[in-house]
Amino acid sequence: MSLHHASEVREPLMHLSKRSAIHPAKAWAIRLAAIVLGLAVCGLVAFLLIEKIQEKPEKIWDFYNAFIKGSFSTSRKFWKFLKNLAILLGIALALTPAFRMRFWNTGAEGQTLMGVLGAIAVDFYWGEALPEPLLLALMLLAALLCGGIWALIPALCKAKWNTNETLFTLMMNYVATFVVSYFLVIWVPNGSSSLPKMKTGKLPSVGGNDYLLIILVVLILTVGLYIYLNYSKHGYEINVVGESVRTAQYVGINVRKVIIRTMLLSGMLCGLTGYLIAAGLDQTVTTNSVGGQGFTAIMVSWLGKFNPLAMIVTSGLIQLLNQGAAQISQDFNVSGALPDVITGIILFFIIGSEFFINYQIHFRGGKHAVQAGGEAVK
Repeated sequence: MSLHHASEVREPLMHLSKRSAIHPAKAWAIRLAAIVLGLAVCGLVAFLLIEKIQEKPEKIWDFYNAFIKGSFSTSRKFWKFLKNLAILLGIALALTPAFRMRFWNTGAEGQTLMGVLGAIAVDFYWGEALPEPLLLALMLLAALLCGGIWALIPALCKAKWNTNETLFTLMMNYVATFVVSYFLVIWVPNGSSSLPKMKTGKLPSVGGNDYLLIILVVLILTVGLYIYLNYSKHGYEINVVGESVRTAQYVGINVRKVIIRTMLLSGMLCGLTGYLIAAGLDQTVTTNSVGGQGFTAIMVSWLGKFNPLAMIVTSGLIQLLNQGAAQISQDFNVSGALPDVITGIILFFIIGSEFFINYQIHFRGGKHAVQAGGEAVK
């Protein structure tokens, strides 16, 4: 065939294609490589910015040792690591049923805070009048109700009027903060808005450790939620609604009922974590009782692909970064902003690794003669 009817074109050097599937082991290998690369970049930043390391370049490994020291150098730091992991994991677990349903609940901060408030309110008004076991039970009930109601409000609006759940639940966080501020003004008339630590309503120690009971509760919750989401009828309905609302309606699933039920569960689990914070840790309430972990939990759940078991790993990673960064600040006497930068760099690499998990890069080279009709000429 004559080549004067053909045109010569150059294919792009590289192009992207979406992966249809990837083996879980390969996906986690990509994430691990991203973490290693992120740590390498953080080491370079530390080498350039930390004065102590600038003076002794051979001590660059001190930077990496600080990450380990932050969580594992003493038994106290190790138990603190496990406690922080459990609280963060508990909130992330609460978000997971809603996320699987593609209901983007960004209100875990407020729902957990309302759980703390509910538990402390019971303790404040009836702590001296009730026996400790009954008091703890009522505190738990109040925390579950407050967290559940705070999640139920946006769920009802979504089911009835199809409101934007992301904005609605986000705004509810700020409302919860103002509600806590209001009660603190009432409870603390001296104007300090700082409620002293309650003398009653404290969860018992297990084996002489104040954190072990919290860890065990969250561990049981993790296994129970995994079974619920993957092997129960309700879990199946959540997954179907998340895949396609129209498909769910076609097979006879009451979508409104699933939305309301799932968000109620999500809020109650946030309330449970709030109870663990109130009765197991702080025994008081402030506007910062949750400490922003409700927002961090969104990332934990997303990185864990909404799998409760995988979220144990992602929660541990976040806490390892947080405590390691704090240890760096302490060991090298640097600005408190640097640990946040270090954590941000590593999280940037982890989030970026999801691109390579979902997409594949193809490299091509060479020229091909292509006919006007599109058929390649050899």
